Amino acid sequence: MARCDTCGNDYDKAFEVRKNGETFTFDSLECAAHVLAPSCAACGVRVLGHGHEAADRVFCSAHCAAGAGATELRDRV
Repeated sequence: MARCDTCGNDYDKAFEVRKNGETFTFDSLECAAHVLAPSCAACGVRVLGHGHEAADRVFCSAHCAAGAGATELRDRV
């Protein structure tokens, strides 16, 4: 069994993720997202998809990006 790096659960179906040469062990996608997913620079929610990027910051939506001054991004075209 392997212990989750986020919650400490010792789980027989844990999985590993490698990022930038570092290996993490998780028992669920929720725990993986908590550690690996970026947070929106405006509202703090975890960005699980591609998100929106402007000026080296990640946003969950064009609305949050616009509130932070990145008005060129759009959710829809």
